[in-house]
Amino acid sequence: MIRVYLADDHAVVREGLRFLLEAQQDIVVVGDAGNGRDAVTQVKQLAPDVVVMDVSMPDLNGIDATALILEDLPQTRVVILSMQGSVEHVYRALQAGAHGYILKESAGKVLVEAVRSVHSGGRYLSTGITETLVGDYLQQRTLAAEVSPLERLSRREREVLQLVVEGRSSVEIGEMLGLSSKTIDTYRSRLMQKLGIGDVPTLVKFAIQHGVTSL
Repeated sequence: MIRVYLADDHAVVREGLRFLLEAQQDIVVVGDAGNGRDAVTQVKQLAPDVVVMDVSMPDLNGIDATALILEDLPQTRVVILSMQGSVEHVYRALQAGAHGYILKESAGKVLVEAVRSVHSGGRYLSTGITETLVGDYLQQRTLAAEVSPLERLSRREREVLQLVVEGRSSVEIGEMLGLSSKTIDTYRSRLMQKLGIGDVPTLVKFAIQHGVTSL
């Protein structure tokens, strides 16, 4: 039996995916969450075989959540769900350790196949995301900063970036991450300097363009 965990910020989507997966005799859904931070906590407790992870998740996006999960559970396989099929999005997901990447528009048709494929040790990519494209970019890891400006940021800076653009105060972010508000202010200043961005509205625009948040 393949144990699957679902992470998507829309309850109706999670229910739809659960219905689709549990209609299969060899798959069971063991849990779900509506934000990335809860997903990381629960997945580490449940240790499922496969995680189906939406990219656009509040509090912690799906790509950074994937990296955190795989640090502790390298045997777990992750399939990314996304509205975006750009090279940058796919590259970041695979760099984080994802084993599959499927577009939401076709998820209903291919999700079961993707789950079975990654569980058996393979990689699954939606039609249009070719192995050649992926291979070209995986060979350019030393050029990561040119692929995505987000590569200039540490994981913690990306976490702070997402929470800032979602409207959280330094105090709120500090409480969530177990840090002082002064430390959060330092992270915020540093990440804006690294990105060459001087104001929050521009930061929000950047975060949406690069898939950090969907707002």
